[in-house]
Amino acid sequence: MAFAADHHGAGLAAALPAPPQQIASTAVNLPRSSGVQLHPTSLPGGRLGREALAFVDWLAAAGQSWWQMLPLGPPDRFGSPYKSRSAFAAWRGLLAHPSAPVSIDEEEGFRERHAFWLADWEAVAGGRRAVHDQVRFEREWTQLRAYAAERGVRLIGDLPIYVAPASADQSAHPELFQRGFVAGVPPDAYATRGQLWGNPLYDWPALQRRRYRWWTERLRRTFELFDLARIDHFRGFVAYWSVADGALDASGGRWRRGPGRAPFDAARRELGELPLIAEDLGVITEPVRRLRDELGLPGMVVLEFAFDDGDLHNPHRFENHRERSVVYTATHDQDPVRGWWDGLGARARALVEDALGERQIREREPHWALIRLAFSSPARLAMVQAQDVLGLGRDARMNLPGRAGGNWRWRMRPGMLTPALAHRLRRVTEHAGRLAERPPVDSGAAAAARRLTNPV
Repeated sequence: MAFAADHHGAGLAAALPAPPQQIASTAVNLPRSSGVQLHPTSLPGGRLGREALAFVDWLAAAGQSWWQMLPLGPPDRFGSPYKSRSAFAAWRGLLAHPSAPVSIDEEEGFRERHAFWLADWEAVAGGRRAVHDQVRFEREWTQLRAYAAERGVRLIGDLPIYVAPASADQSAHPELFQRGFVAGVPPDAYATRGQLWGNPLYDWPALQRRRYRWWTERLRRTFELFDLARIDHFRGFVAYWSVADGALDASGGRWRRGPGRAPFDAARRELGELPLIAEDLGVITEPVRRLRDELGLPGMVVLEFAFDDGDLHNPHRFENHRERSVVYTATHDQDPVRGWWDGLGARARALVEDALGERQIREREPHWALIRLAFSSPARLAMVQAQDVLGLGRDARMNLPGRAGGNWRWRMRPGMLTPALAHRLRRVTEHAGRLAERPPVDSGAAAAARRLTNPV
C-alpha cells in the first residue's frame, strides 16, 4: 500500500493507528554536554586497545562526555560499516589482540549469553574461530567501556535501520524480509533519480506476528555495547521507500507504511527505556516528528544545513533548535567544517558570519568559530568530528554518499590530538556550559598524547 502523500507531509497520519498495547514513553533526558565523533578505524592504528584508551584520556582532558562511533559490525568490501554482514557481530578487524587465547569457560559463557544470534553468525563466518573473535571483542570492549565510564566518558553507537543483502540475519531469518523489493530513498534536489540502497526490506507483518523479537534482541545487543545509540533513517519506521528488486535506480519506488511505534513498545516492555537518538534528517514530515516526540527521543540538527536556504522553518536554523535534540557540526557523510567553510559561497558565508556576530563569537580559525557556534546551541548535546577539532579539510571526509569506493579510509596520524587541542576544546566546552563534573583519575592530556604518539 503506497502513501505518496507522506512526501508532502499529509495523509500518512490516518494510516498509523495507535497499536493496541501502546505503553507510556519517558523522554530521553540528556545533560547539557558535548562529545567527539571518531570511528575506531580512524585511530592511528585503526583498532581498539591502547590507542582507544588514550583517546578516552584525551576526551576526558578536553572536557568531553561522549565518544560517538559508526556501526561496529564487519564492513562490506568497500569498507562501509552500514552494510555489515551481521546486525549483531563485531568486526574482528577492530581487535587489538586478535590471537589472544580464549578459554572454554569464556566460550561457553558467551554462547549462553548470545544464543539468539551467535549460531547464525558462526554458520557464515568460519565456525568456532568466529565465536572466539566475538569473545575477544567482548573482552576488549568491556575494558574500554569501563575505562571510559571511570573517566566520565560515555559511548554512543550507530544503529543502521537495515541489514546488508545476504547478511547472516537475512540468511538465517528469510521469513522476516520481503521478497522482490529493496530499500532506497526517493528523488530529491541532490539525487534526481533517488538513491538505490539495495538493502532487504523488513516484512513488518511477519515481525509483528513474532512480537518484534528480532528487533528487541537487536536493541538489547546495542545497549550491551553503548550508553546511547543513534538509530539511522528513523523516518523508515513511519514510511519507507520501496523499490522493485532489479531496478536501475530508485525513481520508480513508492512509499509503504512502516510499523510506527510498535517495535519500540515491544522492546520497552522487555528492556525498559531505550536511550536512542532519532536520525531525522532529510524529508521529515509531521507523522515522523510526532512519532519521535511520542517516543521521547531527541532528534538531530546539523550546523552545515543551517545556512542552505531561506526557509524560515528549516529545523537546522539556530533559532529553530530545540533543547531536546543533538546538534552536530556535520555527520560522517559531510565535509569537516573547515572543508565546508572553504567551499561556501559569499552569500552563505555572510549568513554564517551574521550568526557568529549575533553570538559575539570571534576566532582566527574558522573551524573553531564553527565549533563554538554549534556549542552555543540550546540543544542538550553537541557533537563535533575529530576532523573539526584538527581543522582538516575535505580530504579528511569519512564518506561521500553515492560513491562506492574510496570511503571510510580517513585515519589520524600519531600525535595529532595534542594536549593544547584538549585544553582549547575544554575551554570552549566550559564557556558553553557543557563541562560535566567527572571523577578524579590518574590520567590527562599529556598521558593521552604519549599513548597516541607511541601506539602498541
